[in-house]
Amino acid sequence: MAPPKGVVITVPVLVISVATAAIFLFFLLYSLSSCSCPASTSTSTAITALANDRSTPDRISPTAEDIAWMKDQIERNNLHMQLNVLRKGINPRTRAQQLQDLNEFKGISHYEGDESKNHTALQCPGELLVEEHHSNYGEPWAGGRDVFEFLADSVQLRPDAHVLEIGCGTLRVGLHFIRYLVPAHFHCLEKDELSLMAAFRYELPSQGLLYKRPLIVKGEDMEFSRFGSEFLYDLIYASAVFLHMPDKLVWMGLERLVTRLKPYDGRIFVSHNIKFCSRLGGQECTKKLTSIGLEYLGKHTHDSLLFNHYEIWFEFRRSKELTAS
Repeated sequence: MAPPKGVVITVPVLVISVATAAIFLFFLLYSLSSCSCPASTSTSTAITALANDRSTPDRISPTAEDIAWMKDQIERNNLHMQLNVLRKGINPRTRAQQLQDLNEFKGISHYEGDESKNHTALQCPGELLVEEHHSNYGEPWAGGRDVFEFLADSVQLRPDAHVLEIGCGTLRVGLHFIRYLVPAHFHCLEKDELSLMAAFRYELPSQGLLYKRPLIVKGEDMEFSRFGSEFLYDLIYASAVFLHMPDKLVWMGLERLVTRLKPYDGRIFVSHNIKFCSRLGGQECTKKLTSIGLEYLGKHTHDSLLFNHYEIWFEFRRSKELTAS
């Protein structure tokens, strides 16, 4: 008996069929990917939001739109400053009263037993916990953010930049640089021991910035060799510090720092006034600056958001003669 007839598919035919299907699928996918059809509204909105979100970290200072939004929110909520008096749920106390409670009762909780076991391994001084060091300045503590914004925007600061503050105190300004910069890129020379204790023991831990490892050195001799020499600073600034230093020491520090400043783009900013320079007289001051390789670029009047007044800053850079040499 003859075998039943059927369709016989040879191997070559099978291979050609598979190849043809693969080629057709390739061109179909290619045509879909190159389609210039407009995206849906929701997709476009999502892409725009993503782009804006990615650009946000590059912006430092608030925009005019940000300030307008804040004013609008205050008006919408009909907010007005009220007297700070005792009212339900809120118990206003002075720092002295808070400190007394901390010293007498070890804080809000009342522990029993051996006092040495009632605290963490590294006890924080009560004076720091009530933030007495926030009142050590003649200007609001919150203004530190404002100073950071002005300086960082002025030099178009990037997170990988190197910054040196002369006299960072309790990190009123420095905290914002430390948070913005990559670890170990913020340096400071500070002479006051109580300020340094507040910086290390309270401000850095309270802001979650210990991992940033800022290099803060105790000293009052304008000696910067301890910060290393394998890099150049993008920004060096002194906020009202030179007012309290002898002119001779200021000039010594500037002379030591000028070769540590990045050519062309690096800047030195000094706030309030530059009497160490003006006391010499106009021509003599210019000669002195030229002799150490610095060039005066001008005065900035900065409109402060958190000081309620204008701030004056003076800007310097390395002179072209020094850079060329």
